[in-house]
Amino acid sequence: MSHKFTLKIAFVLLFSFISISTLQAQQPKLNVAVAGLNHDHIYLIMNSFQKGEVNIIGIAENNPDLIQRFKKRYQLADSLFFSDLPALLKKRKPDAVLAYNAISDHLAVVEAAAPLGISVMVEKPLATTVKDAEKMAQLALKYNSHLLTNYETTWYPSNQEAYLNIKQQKMIGTVRKMIVHDGHEGPKEIGVSKEFLSWLTDPKKNGAGALNDFGCYGANLMTWLMDGKAPISVSAITHQIKPDVYPNVDDDATILLEYPDATGIIEASWNWPFSIKDMEVFGKTGYIQAVNEHQLRLKENGNADYKVYKAKALAPAYANSLTYLAAVLRNEIQPEHDLSSLENNLIVVKILEAAKTSAKTGKKVLIK
Repeated sequence: MSHKFTLKIAFVLLFSFISISTLQAQQPKLNVAVAGLNHDHIYLIMNSFQKGEVNIIGIAENNPDLIQRFKKRYQLADSLFFSDLPALLKKRKPDAVLAYNAISDHLAVVEAAAPLGISVMVEKPLATTVKDAEKMAQLALKYNSHLLTNYETTWYPSNQEAYLNIKQQKMIGTVRKMIVHDGHEGPKEIGVSKEFLSWLTDPKKNGAGALNDFGCYGANLMTWLMDGKAPISVSAITHQIKPDVYPNVDDDATILLEYPDATGIIEASWNWPFSIKDMEVFGKTGYIQAVNEHQLRLKENGNADYKVYKAKALAPAYANSLTYLAAVLRNEIQPEHDLSSLENNLIVVKILEAAKTSAKTGKKVLIK
């Protein structure tokens, strides 16, 4: 890991006393275009819009039911809506496009925005296939635009502090094993919208079921912990525990990542009794767990007891996707191998594609 990158992570915590509201007051709000309304994460950006934290200057959506639903709920003007993203971008010039549509539609968003020099942030994962991900990367690089991926867990203070404890403070020694759990009872069971459920359970639009939906979190975090290196190989097992509910996709996946001196285990499921997003890291001399968004658990060699502590608040630029995106667009942050970076997320898509192949064939898949 580079000294520059270590210092950048240290910066995340060092300036945590600065409030998000103070930073936003000092900087002009982002003007964003929204591509799609059929991803339920859209409610996060709409809440930010209601709070005056971001300007939405256009929405590309062609589903009349969704359009009417959002117009009514958020008191949106007719002039905000366009039938597709190219039509929107002919009329409006956003700072960035935020994609809240099916994963298979991310390529079309980049194809519309990148040639205009407009950066894009998509909801995780980056793409359904390596082929699509590489096309998106080529467009972003050709037109010098940013292509970022947003994960909920990126903005967990616990994950950022665990990384700092492991990489800078060397609390647990060299990483030997990583275990990431991500899942819940199932999208239908927790009551996602019908539009979201429709593509989330479509193997072409989502790329898989729980394997893609939740497996991407672990692949993202492990690539980060491994300093942007891809694994040597990927092995995976998937199940359809509820075929009557999810007949077309897996609803449970276990993915094994092989590194030269470490192992990663990703557990992704739509079958758990409750929602969980945690990360465990075993090192040569200790163990650290990001238990939830704020809490960590540490045990160092020679200590009989675990230390449980709360993560420090993050610096505003790393506190959420909007402040991070704004800092990137202002060249205050170079994404490099950040959790949102293109480099990291190209590897994530390779891991997920290899996992699907392994689950189908029953064989280990080498990563090239």
